[in-house]
Amino acid sequence: MLRWMKEEDWEFLLMQNGKESMHVYVRPPAGRTRSPTLSPLNSPRNRLGRTRSGRQTGGGPTRPYVIRLIYLLFSFLLRRHAVLLFAPVIYISGMLLYMGKISLDNPSTAAVLRGSVYRSPEVFRNLWPAMEADNDSSFGVEKAWEYADEARWRPCLSREPDAEGLPESNGYILIEANGGLNQQRSSICNAVAIAYLLNATLVIPHFHLNSVWQDHSKFGDIYDEKYFIETVAEDVRVVKKLPDEVLESFGNMSNIYKFKVPAWAPASFYLEKVKPKLLEAGVVRFSPFANRLGFDKIPPKVQQLRCKTNYEALRFAKPISSAADVLVNRMKEKSGSHGGKYIAIHLRFEEDMIAFSCCIYDGGEEEKREMDAARERSWRGKFTKVGRVVDPAANRVDGQCPLTPLEVAMVLRGMGFRNTTPIYIAAGKIYKSEKMMVPLRQMFPYIETKETLLSAEELAPFKKHSSRMAALDYTVCLHSEVFVSTKGGNFPQILVGHRRFLNNGHSKTIRPDTRKLAVLLDDPNISWTDFSEQLRAMRIHGDKKGHELRKPDASIYKFPAPDCMCEDPVSNDNLFRESTNIGRVRLRL
Repeated sequence: MLRWMKEEDWEFLLMQNGKESMHVYVRPPAGRTRSPTLSPLNSPRNRLGRTRSGRQTGGGPTRPYVIRLIYLLFSFLLRRHAVLLFAPVIYISGMLLYMGKISLDNPSTAAVLRGSVYRSPEVFRNLWPAMEADNDSSFGVEKAWEYADEARWRPCLSREPDAEGLPESNGYILIEANGGLNQQRSSICNAVAIAYLLNATLVIPHFHLNSVWQDHSKFGDIYDEKYFIETVAEDVRVVKKLPDEVLESFGNMSNIYKFKVPAWAPASFYLEKVKPKLLEAGVVRFSPFANRLGFDKIPPKVQQLRCKTNYEALRFAKPISSAADVLVNRMKEKSGSHGGKYIAIHLRFEEDMIAFSCCIYDGGEEEKREMDAARERSWRGKFTKVGRVVDPAANRVDGQCPLTPLEVAMVLRGMGFRNTTPIYIAAGKIYKSEKMMVPLRQMFPYIETKETLLSAEELAPFKKHSSRMAALDYTVCLHSEVFVSTKGGNFPQILVGHRRFLNNGHSKTIRPDTRKLAVLLDDPNISWTDFSEQLRAMRIHGDKKGHELRKPDASIYKFPAPDCMCEDPVSNDNLFRESTNIGRVRLRL
């Protein structure tokens, strides 16, 4: 290791593991001033155990006595050093008892919380006449971003290769990338980084068969294998399979030592724990491997290598890239009246997503039976364990419920997008699509999907492979003018970072604040003026926040700057312009 790692890498690791932690974070240059930032309405902070009127519920007059009792017990224990060890246990028990008095498990408490019930269809019926009559055409998809050009971040991944080439390999590493397309993608990038850290030879990752995705695709079915190996060749050796003679020395794969790496492990874990075993055995394997390398305390060159893998080396295989190019070109043709610019929506209203969220919509007993069956089918007993509490009302207030197609359409209309806006829907099978997609098409008639843009023959090679279908959606979303992320996950995280990498550091992404939306969509009497005012302010706020730099522990795949991007000098006159026409908007609940 001493022979091949650079002196500055060792200095970086030593400083990161010392008492004073260095954070790879760049602040805007001194002297820049920002214009006042318009902030959208605050997320609801409903205090549990209080009604809208502010009166306490659920605890009653006994609460002060509970607190007093805890205080007296704790004071007594402080005077009795012999039993001081029991103080934390008693204190925590008392706090749990106290919190139990105000739990959301009480239906009468949850019912009064704003945003706890799905009322969006009722709100839509109230707003539709005014929404339909709103003919303001001053805003469109081609004018979506006011602040996208204010910072000039550019990719900067190039570095001089070592003149002596790669040192002798310490052995082979095998990984099993689990999850869907983009979780596997991050696993591949992490695997390359770890191979560099350990000076090991990486065997092309194996994809684990996911119980939900059910896709048997191999690495070469999704990515250009040859191009991948060549692109990282200056930094890491990659081979297609473990050499036969090495495998024969172990008898079979199960005899190769398997590491169970903790989630978000630091670089030091691999250097201190894995490297000695690698040198001893010559081969190690990792399974599972999702999220097994942290983002903080990592040498800069390793961070850049992760970006190089993600943004340059992982090129989709020819069948996927060719079909994706056709999709993008046809979508741009459909958007001719808007300069070829379109919106792409990652719509996460699939059955498994709804089931996992445990949220309740308006499907009644039929929906409950179907969601219970879906949860049991995919997560066998996970949601029916003894003691597990599922609170749909609390989930909705906390913004954990997937947005329905109706809600997504209302958000976009409220933000100012007209009904002529061309939209691409990236999604799996939408739950009850015949019913749920009707209001979305009512508000936005010009909707396309991969199924409408490609013929049945063109789509056939990908139809039964969810990862390849997701790769098509990924490409169309990547090249859209506006990307709408309706739920968290690996797909939007990786995609938002990729868009930042290509768009001068700006994500060009709308990420609705679902907590705020839960409150807005809980008021059937809200006016169209108030509703659209709040949504437009949310859009402007998101536009200003489009330029974000990575903070410690944040994902480099979502925030590639400043680790993998450099800032070009720009005159201060062009930075942080004030939006005078929006600045007068006052937000309110």
